[in-house]
Amino acid sequence: MRIQMKKKKIPYKQIEKVHPSIPELHHQLSQKRISRREFLHTVTLLGLSAATAGMLAGCGDDTPIVPTPTLIPASEVEAVVQRGGTLRVASQVLEVDYPAKFIRAGQSANQFRQAFEYLTQTDKHGITQPYLLESWRASDDLKTWTLNLRNNVTWTNGDKFTADDVMFNFEQWLDPSIGSSIGGSFKGYLSISGVEKVGDTIIKLNLDKPLVTVPEIFSEYPAQIIPPSFDGNISSGKNPSTGPYVLEEFVVGEKVRFVKRTDEHGEYWQKGTDGEPLPYLDAIEWLDFGDDRSAWISAMQEGTVSTMYNPNIESYQAFRGNYAFSIARIPSAQAQVLRFRVDMEPWTDIRYVRAVKMCQNRQEILGQAYLGQGQLGHDTHVSPAHPEFAPMTVPFYTPDEAKALLTEANDGKEKRLVFEITHPNEPSAITYAKLLQEGASKAGIIIRLKQMSSADYLANDTWLDVPVGITRWTHRPLGIMVLPLAYAEGAKRNESRWSHPEFAEKLQEAQSTLDIEARRQIMVDLQRIQAEEGSIGVAWWMDAWSIFNSAFKNMDVHPAGYNLWNNVWYNRKDDIFA
Repeated sequence: MRIQMKKKKIPYKQIEKVHPSIPELHHQLSQKRISRREFLHTVTLLGLSAATAGMLAGCGDDTPIVPTPTLIPASEVEAVVQRGGTLRVASQVLEVDYPAKFIRAGQSANQFRQAFEYLTQTDKHGITQPYLLESWRASDDLKTWTLNLRNNVTWTNGDKFTADDVMFNFEQWLDPSIGSSIGGSFKGYLSISGVEKVGDTIIKLNLDKPLVTVPEIFSEYPAQIIPPSFDGNISSGKNPSTGPYVLEEFVVGEKVRFVKRTDEHGEYWQKGTDGEPLPYLDAIEWLDFGDDRSAWISAMQEGTVSTMYNPNIESYQAFRGNYAFSIARIPSAQAQVLRFRVDMEPWTDIRYVRAVKMCQNRQEILGQAYLGQGQLGHDTHVSPAHPEFAPMTVPFYTPDEAKALLTEANDGKEKRLVFEITHPNEPSAITYAKLLQEGASKAGIIIRLKQMSSADYLANDTWLDVPVGITRWTHRPLGIMVLPLAYAEGAKRNESRWSHPEFAEKLQEAQSTLDIEARRQIMVDLQRIQAEEGSIGVAWWMDAWSIFNSAFKNMDVHPAGYNLWNNVWYNRKDDIFA
């Protein structure tokens, strides 16, 4: 039996060599039992190339396959790529040390990803592709993963990139004393004794239990590959790296500057459309304008910078309709998550949590906090942007029911609930908190608001410690990636301290289930349990934006806010500030 593939035919036996489940997944796709999106996402995780997966999935669908990193998007092919120029970014420049410890510092990860690369890269459509890996192979039972490294990668000190380097990084990720979230993603599945060097360019992972998401974990922002000679501080400028840029300057609170890798650092492994090594730009700089986004906006409007980290609703309003700037938008699983410390009174009684969640007027919150640029939430940390999301009914705003539930929790007595929500000074978080405060008042609930700068909210684990908080969570390509990070017992990022035995059992089942239809049924239960008995409120999901000077080409938006800028180039003629 053969699969027709746009003038080419690939036999099932060839596809089965990648993984025996792929033909059945293709059969489910042909019967429309799974979506093209689900098919592409799953078969690429199993090691099938994105190009082959796209052909298998057929043509004419509206979900594109993004080209390999050495190519530019088709929309830019007609333009003549130019080299040179500096991209300047409004951001913050935070103190850093170990990249494996990046917890709430996505902007720091974006800065250093220009030099320190990843084993894999998950694109804006959720398709995970090899990066420093050339390929991978999963065993039939998903317990053994063979990682094949590229053999043409060199560090900037001239050393060849080998399996020894990857072994060193696994040691960092899986060391409890370092506390990496990558180790949290592998908790219960992989220990350092299960990581095996097979050859100079081959690593084998021997897992204790099946895990579907292995390749995607390697693209998480704390998973930057560092050398065995790492000096403990990624900002020192003394560490070799594999990327197209090298760190030239780093000053906390002021500036980060990366410059193009030169011949003295050895040739970079990716090439541009002109046949020369990437990057096209000469440099990328991040300038710190503090925590006030209005200063970032002014810097862009004045031409001091050409883009900004993770634009918010205020930024979107400022640049909408401005022809000098481009705005790219995509649905995401980013959210302002209302969370309750359920190890603290009164939240140990989940009825109090549920009562507050009933006071979310979701449509109003989405409309006012985010101008309707997103999707309504269901109080579970699985988004419609996740391919395994099981459709749910959006909860109504029911303050009368909330009041009755509180009376029940107080043994039939009417007792006013009074508490404080701590939140960062992000515009959407501020609006969310105020609308919740207003909505809850109709149930007799008094909410006091404590606003902090985003930097202070994230500093010294404040976001982990406050009894009730609103925390912005970034996008991850799968719900079954974020759930163990945030809601597994003992997980470093479990800010609500919630644990639920049935939820934990079903989550592990979902993480090890390859069959898409079967996993979808598990997700129904997971989402229901968290929505009804969980510790969080998710009123809405935030679309992600990228806003940039139109003179910079190949800029795009990523749902997780990743700055994948190796292929970005500058056309001075299109720059009104030049």
